[in-house]
Parts: sequence; C-alpha cells; structure tokens
Amino acid sequence: MLNSLDLEGRPEDTRVVVAMSGGVDSSVTAALLKAEGYDVVGITLQLYDHGAATHRKGACCAGRDIHDARNVAERIGIPHYVLDYESRFKESVIDNFADSYALGETPVPCIECNRSVKFRDLLATARELGAQALATGHYVASRRLADGSRSLVCAADADRDQSYFLFATTREQLDFLRFPLGDMTKPETRELARRFDLEVADKQDSQDICFVPSGRYTDIISRLKPNAVAPGDIVDLDGHVIGQHQGIVHFTIGQRKGLGIATGSPLYVVKLDAATRRVVVGPREALRMDRIALRDINWIGDGALERVIGDGIELYVRVRSTRAPQPAWLRAVDGGYEVELVAGEEGVSPGQACVFYDAAAGQARVLGGGFIRSATASRVAAKPGVGDSLVPLVEAVR
Repeated sequence: MLNSLDLEGRPEDTRVVVAMSGGVDSSVTAALLKAEGYDVVGITLQLYDHGAATHRKGACCAGRDIHDARNVAERIGIPHYVLDYESRFKESVIDNFADSYALGETPVPCIECNRSVKFRDLLATARELGAQALATGHYVASRRLADGSRSLVCAADADRDQSYFLFATTREQLDFLRFPLGDMTKPETRELARRFDLEVADKQDSQDICFVPSGRYTDIISRLKPNAVAPGDIVDLDGHVIGQHQGIVHFTIGQRKGLGIATGSPLYVVKLDAATRRVVVGPREALRMDRIALRDINWIGDGALERVIGDGIELYVRVRSTRAPQPAWLRAVDGGYEVELVAGEEGVSPGQACVFYDAAAGQARVLGGGFIRSATASRVAAKPGVGDSLVPLVEAVR
C-alpha cells in the first residue's frame, strides 16, 4: 500500500517530480503517484557516457534506461525530461571514487551519488519546476515527527532496505523527499508494475557501480589515478616482505582470495598503505576491530549532536551494507567522533560508511552516520548489558 505523501493541498494541485532511472522501482513510484492524481513530472539523469553500457544487463542511467523511462512516462501519461548531469556526476562521484581507491579506501559511490547529485542537484531542479516534493524509488521510509520535521526509517522489507546508502541525507532534504515504496516488498512492486502494464515489470535490478560498463572498476581508476596501480610489496604484520602486487587498487580489507601467496594458513588483507604501496596481510583474527574514527558526520537524530552526545550515545551501527547492525557507543573524541563496537567487527574498511540506527520507536530510525577514516583494535572488553535494549533492531534491519 502506498505511503501518504503527507503534502498540503489536493493531489491534482500538487506537483511531484519523480527521479526515474528506467528501473521498475522508480517506474512504479511514478505510476502510483499519477494514479493518485498528483501532477507528476518524470526526470531521468544521464550520468555518464552510456555508449558502452547501453545494452549491458544491470546498468542504470545509461542509454537503455533512458529509453525505458521515456516509454514508462508515455505509458502513464506524464511529461518526461532527460537532464545531462554527466559532468556533475564525473566530478562528484567518479573522480571521488578514483581518489578514494588511490588512498587505499573502499568507497561507496551510491552514497555520494545520492548525496551530491540526486538529493542536491536534482532536488534543486525539482524546486525550480515548482514541485512540492521529489519522490524516488528507494526502499526506505520517511515519517513526520512531533515537531513537524521528518525522520528517515528503514524499509518494511529488510532484504531491500537502502537506508545505509541514504544516511547522508540532510534534514532539509528529508522535508522535501518522499519514498512511496517504503512499506512495500519487491514482489509487491513488480506486481504493481504488471497491473500498470509497465514493460519494465521484470527488468533486472541495477548494479551498485553503475558507471563501470565492463565490471572492472580498476580500468577507470588506472586511467584517472595511474599511481593506484603501481606495484608494491605484500608484507606480514611484522613488516616482512612475502610477496609482490600490481597495485593496491586490486585489494580490499578482508580479502582472502587473489593474494598470489602460498602459505600454510589462510591470510587476509588487514591494511592498505597507499603512501608506501604496501598490502599488509595477516590471520583472520587480525581483521577484528572495535574502534572506528569517523569523518564527515551527518546527524539527523533529535537535537544537535554536539549537545546531546554527552559521555556517549548508545545506538546501533552498520559498517557495511551487507552486514547486520550491531550495538555500539558513539563518542566525541579529540575534536572528532569515534564509534566503539561492543562486539567488534571484521573487515572494517576506510571509505565505507558507518551508519547510526535507533530502534526505540519500533521501525528502525536512521540517526545519520559518517565515513570510516580508520579502525583499530583496542581489545577492550565489551561492557555488560550494552546494547541489550536495542536487540529488536537486529531483527528489523538484518
């Protein structure tokens, strides 16, 4: 069932811009709002040179997707526009992606795309068109709070929840954004697409790194950041050289396969040192970290973070999109912020997001998050009882 957009005025007098990627989710969003009587305008962004990706399965914002979005708009009877955001996307997302890998990080380009392209640039365009809201096909929900502002909460379908990728959304953006699919499952969305007779009803979902036509992200990085593919040493935890590599860009924290080293026991990548071009490997137990230093914090919880944090805030965090949230403490440390994981986590990688959740209100609310600057193992024992009150969140967004 469609979430109420919670907008003032009659639907027929209310303009809503829908970000149409050409996939089934955004197409159903547009069709639902049109069926409810809203003045819907569809906008598709051309984000990169789509020649090579036009017919690649799993691509998005490419030639085929623009064609599909245009057909859906014509089918449901709404105006549709294609905006060339290629230069903005390259500057904000692709260049950032390459820079991050060159630093030994593992970036999440979808987060930056949502933050800087869709929810900044496209949102501004929607306002210029006289819209009262920008709607997307993300699986996440928005709820109005007692003070009139809006909160971001996890989708009802935990398997499809995309809250991890939207943590950087600001309070001002939340007031203008709407997510009609937040209470739906993917099968329900596809069924609605069939009812609306949309040709994209069974279209394959897009992949995360949509701008990599070949699937080899190293091709882009080697072109933009040649130093990232310079050879270097593979060393153990004591600094002893045990092998060679052809560029740190080929490795991620926690990686086991593809190291090219024959040893008696399994080794994992535990650190990437861009300055020395060293890949540090060690046993699996060396992967477990419990303290995470963060940068670029975005807080959308109640109040100002610097006022409410006190000696620390008990919450849940997710350090990878595919990992279950776990109890943690968020603290202010040396002018920045640090997360202490109660149970520790393996494979924590700089460049990934650490997203904050609160389960006190039932359906898990997103409190914000930040990007991981570094992770360390303090070997401090977990505090008894920490996180016990937040157990329902694990089930809510597992």
